[in-house]
Amino acid sequence: MTEPSKVIHVRNVGHEISENDLLQLFQRFGVITKLVMLRAKNQALIQMQDVPSAISALQSYANTQPSIRGRNVYVQFSSHQELTTVDQNQGRGDEPNRILLVTIHHVLYPITVDVLFQVFSPHGSVEKIVTFQKSAGFQALIQYQSQQSAITARTALQGRNIYDGCCQLDIQFSNLDELQVNYNNDRSRDYTNPNLPTEQKGRPPQLGYDAGNMYGVQGSGARAVGGYPQMPNAAAIAAAFGGGLPPGITGTNERCTLLVSNLNPDRIDEDKLFNLFSLYGNILRIKLLRNKPDHALIQMGDGFQAELAIHFLKGAMLFDKRLEVNFSKHPNITQGADTHDYSNSNLNRFNRNAAKNYRYCCSPTKMIHLSTLPQDITEEEIVTLLEEHGTIVNSKVFEMNGKKQGLVQFETEDQATEALVCKHATSLSGSVIRISYSQLQNI
Repeated sequence: MTEPSKVIHVRNVGHEISENDLLQLFQRFGVITKLVMLRAKNQALIQMQDVPSAISALQSYANTQPSIRGRNVYVQFSSHQELTTVDQNQGRGDEPNRILLVTIHHVLYPITVDVLFQVFSPHGSVEKIVTFQKSAGFQALIQYQSQQSAITARTALQGRNIYDGCCQLDIQFSNLDELQVNYNNDRSRDYTNPNLPTEQKGRPPQLGYDAGNMYGVQGSGARAVGGYPQMPNAAAIAAAFGGGLPPGITGTNERCTLLVSNLNPDRIDEDKLFNLFSLYGNILRIKLLRNKPDHALIQMGDGFQAELAIHFLKGAMLFDKRLEVNFSKHPNITQGADTHDYSNSNLNRFNRNAAKNYRYCCSPTKMIHLSTLPQDITEEEIVTLLEEHGTIVNSKVFEMNGKKQGLVQFETEDQATEALVCKHATSLSGSVIRISYSQLQNI
C-alpha cells in the first residue's frame, strides 16, 4: 500500500457521480479541504484535513466496499501528500471567480450557446460564452458581469441536469481573468459586442444542431426541466448515436406506418408486436391483416421512430421467421374492429426519458435487461420465468438506485427476442416487468 497521505485517490468515478456524492462518502471521517474531479480518467482526489482522517476512511472502506449510485468505487492513498496545483482544465475549484468552467456529462441533446445562455442567464448578467470539446468531454466557459452572479449560478446549478436524465452540469470556477471571443455563433458569443463576425472571412459556418432545422422536420422532444428549451427527436437521435444518424436514417422521413411481413401467424399477436416495436418508438396502432395472416401494419409515433424500427428489426428472427420490415403505402391505420389502439398505453417507452431510450436502441442481442422487478425477486425466479423460451447461459439480479433489475443471457438472439416479446409487460408478484435488449456482451 502507498504511504499514508491525507489525499485519497478514488477510481471508477463514473459521470453520474457528482462532487456532492463523494463529499457524502468521506465527510463523516473528517473535514474535506479539497476535491478535484479528474473526469477524463473517471477518477477523483480528496484531501482530508489530516492524515488520521484519511487513514480512518480507508480502514473503514477496506472492510466495506464503497458504492455510489450503484457503482463500486475504489479508494487508496494518493502518491501526493498535498494537492497544490489547480485542476488541469483551467479550473481552480472553490476559489470564486466571475468565469465558470462548465463540463457537461452524458450529453444526449446538442448543447449550443443559446441553450447555455437560457440555463445560466437567470442567475445574473452573462457577458460571454465559449464552448469547446476536450478529453474531459463537452465544456464551456461562462463569464458573468459580477463574481456574485457566478457564485449564485454555481450554487444553484452544480450537479443539475439541463434535460431529464442527461446533460449533467459539473461547474468549477475558472482561473481565467477575461474570455477572448472572436466570433458570434453557435459555439461562442460575446453579448457585449453583437457586431462580431459569425466566422473567419471565407470560411463557411460549421453546421450545428438547430432545433429541428438541421433535419427539416419537427418531432416531439423529451421533456426539459426548469423551462429550458425542448429539442426535437431528430436532434435527440443524432446526439444519442454520437452526433450522426444511423445508416439509412434520413431524419426527413414523415411516413409513420410500417408493413411487417413473414410473421409466424400461429404464434404472433398485436401485443407481442407492440412489445418488440415499442423498443424503437411509441406505438399508436397495430393491425393484423385478415387476408394475409403473416402480415401486420404498425403505426409508430413519428417518422424517425419508424426509420429506427426498420433499421434495427429488418431481418431479425421472431418465432423462427425472418422479419421483413418496410414502409407501408398507407399513411396511417384507420380505426376499426381489427385495429388495436395503443396511443394511450402507459407501456409506450418514449413518453418519458426519450433521450435515454434512443441511446438504448440496438439490433436484437442475446442479452435482455429486466427492470421494475419485485424487490424480493431471486435469480432462480427469473430463470424459471424465462427458461421456456430458450437456453439461458447466464443470469444476474442486482440493485440500481434502490430498485431490483436483472440481466439474462440466452444462447441466441432469437431466444432472447422470444422471451422479450412474450414476457415484457407481464405481471410478476404484483409488479409489471419491463424488458429490453442489453448491449452488454456478457455478465
